[in-house]
Amino acid sequence: MSWALFHRAADARPFWLATASGFALAASPVLAQSEANPAEAQEVVGEPDLQTPDVAPTTSDAPDTQSEQQIGFAADNLNYDSESEVVIAEGNVQMNREAIEMRADKVTWNRQTGQVFAEGNVTIKNPEGDTAYGDKIELTDSLRDGVVENLLVVLDNGSRLAAVKGTRFDNGNIELENAAYTPCPVEDDDGCPKNPSWQIRAVRVMYDRVKNKVRYKGARVEIFGLPLIPLPGLSHSINNEASSGILVPEIRLDRSNGFEIAVPYYLRLAPDRDITITPHLYTDAAPMIEGEFRALTDIGSFRINGYATYGSLVPLVGEDPDSQKRFRGYLESAGKFQFDPRWSLTYSGRIATDRTFMRRYDISRDDRLRSTFELERIGGNSYLSIAGWATQTLRVNDIQGQQPIALPIIDYRQRLDDPIFGGQFELQLNTLAIGRTAGQDTQRAFAGAQWNLRGLTGLGQEVTLTAMVRGDVYHSDENLLTEIPGYRGKSGWQARGIAAIAADMRWPFIGEFAGGTQTLTPRVQVVATPPIKNLDIPNEDSRAFDLEDSNLFAINRFNGHDRFEDGARITYGLEWNYSLPGFNINSIVGQSYRLTDKPSLFPDGTGLTDRTSDIVGRTTIAYRDFLRLTHRYRLDKDNLAIRRNEFDATIGNRSTYAVLGYSRLNRDILLLGEDLQDREEVRAGGRVAFAKHWSLFGSAIVDLTQQSDDPLSDADGFEPIRHRLGLAYDDECLSIALTWRRDYADTGDARRGNSFSFRIAFRNLGF
Repeated sequence: MSWALFHRAADARPFWLATASGFALAASPVLAQSEANPAEAQEVVGEPDLQTPDVAPTTSDAPDTQSEQQIGFAADNLNYDSESEVVIAEGNVQMNREAIEMRADKVTWNRQTGQVFAEGNVTIKNPEGDTAYGDKIELTDSLRDGVVENLLVVLDNGSRLAAVKGTRFDNGNIELENAAYTPCPVEDDDGCPKNPSWQIRAVRVMYDRVKNKVRYKGARVEIFGLPLIPLPGLSHSINNEASSGILVPEIRLDRSNGFEIAVPYYLRLAPDRDITITPHLYTDAAPMIEGEFRALTDIGSFRINGYATYGSLVPLVGEDPDSQKRFRGYLESAGKFQFDPRWSLTYSGRIATDRTFMRRYDISRDDRLRSTFELERIGGNSYLSIAGWATQTLRVNDIQGQQPIALPIIDYRQRLDDPIFGGQFELQLNTLAIGRTAGQDTQRAFAGAQWNLRGLTGLGQEVTLTAMVRGDVYHSDENLLTEIPGYRGKSGWQARGIAAIAADMRWPFIGEFAGGTQTLTPRVQVVATPPIKNLDIPNEDSRAFDLEDSNLFAINRFNGHDRFEDGARITYGLEWNYSLPGFNINSIVGQSYRLTDKPSLFPDGTGLTDRTSDIVGRTTIAYRDFLRLTHRYRLDKDNLAIRRNEFDATIGNRSTYAVLGYSRLNRDILLLGEDLQDREEVRAGGRVAFAKHWSLFGSAIVDLTQQSDDPLSDADGFEPIRHRLGLAYDDECLSIALTWRRDYADTGDARRGNSFSFRIAFRNLGF
């Protein structure tokens, strides 16, 4: 069994090898007289010290060398005994060769025995910037093997490796005894020594030069000085590639599954392919297996992720409380491929065996799974998209056969310059086919052209003129299977023509106000469209609608192609912007008036039912990076009642902040339509930093909807949906989080209740 230290590529070259061999190069090859046997490893008693020795930095007096056969050498005193053939250099001894530097208080070389000793504040620095410290270094004159006592290596990225004893053999293998490694700081802000947040200690560390791999014996992770996590069989490669092995386990406890432990195993198949296999073991549920495959190709990348188990399934509806045993799982895949600078393919697929699997195992809270693909060509003035999508519903009361499958969706656009007036044309071709296994099928195709001209008048008014024409052809069948009559259209073939002209004028006024700069911009838009045969056409993509500031001045205020607002209207509004250094207020308010009395296509409660629309607006206040407040609203045109009221606020800095949200929809609809139910909820979340590196975090969602808002629900005006609370520690190299979450809704076997999770991440180690 091995433990993978480098799940992602990291700088993991053999720093002790680099520095030890760096010292070997710091002695002249002409001194070598004989081959010595490899040094024998011995038991060493003691603890490695990760603190940097107090060695004063000095500049090198040794001359620079260019040849591999030369060495720069400098010392205060140099003695040579010709009888014993011993060379002794003392006092600020400095050696360098090819940018490798060595310093020591004393260096002794015995030419008869072939032994070289460096002692006293020994420092070696290699070309990569790593620095090794030692009390004593012993080498043979082969300069390929040796022993370092009380070794400390400081890498250029700040990581440290310490060992009581280090041995380098003549075959290039290295062995460290009683070693410790940490990437964490060992000094506080005042420069005083401190224990690192975490470190790995091992009885023995062995580097195999042939296999290019490091193995550990008796390794363990110490967190805040406490030996918490044993790592038996720890090993990793020392190059920049990820290596196979076990990753840090994940721990959870919840109501549905009991205690959970997940132990990921990372398998590197090739430099551009890997797979992670994660068994999930539970006390109250059958085991589950998870797998993720990732690949990088010459033209793109993709990944496949899946979960599988054979366990119980509680029915969503019905009187039978017994669980059913069956295969359950979830599969997803996503990728993108760039064939050339213009052509690309993007896809995403998601599918689950049942509607509660993802909630029960806390994979996702999505209530719909959408699978898509899109082939695109983006030219200088053209765009082509060939796409498709399908949806799997996870909602309790939805019928899967009513969910649409769109294939294909083809959209082509071409821009052309207007040679007469200087505007721009855009041509568009579009086709869509929607099928359902137990519902209405619809096919659509249209061709259109739009002309735009933007200019400025002598008074500074910004004027935009727009003209468009479009022709549509539809075919549909099984229309009666659509529950809402307004969405069905007529069966068979239907056709319609669309034309619209619009003029939009903005007139900004800029001046000083209260020490800042304000801009007041009145805006008026006139749109005219002849009568359009809308109700004969099926409505697939223009259903959910609400008047708001983002679509107030749109030529077609429906959000799709199947419905187009006809008649003539005038829309007017006012935008105000006020700015100070670091402070900004932006506000917009507006309304529209239809010039014809033809009944509106828009459903009741959307704000556009009558000739005069409701009043909509938005205000955003921002102060540096500390505060951002956004308020969106819609006021009833008759009595100024609030039909839509939304607040979103972010307050604080990165360490301490609050995120608040409130939504209230009061559309005053007598007959509820799809996606138009009234709702009220409040959301809150935040983080509070305390002490140093510690923080509390949490979030909550509460449903405030009452039965008067939604008569079809059992709402009581205060229903918590979900909340969580956690404690976290986060510093330069360690992240720990303990989280408690409570869910208040049962959906099949996804039961309400408490869940706990524990997460730990060792930075700079690949966990």
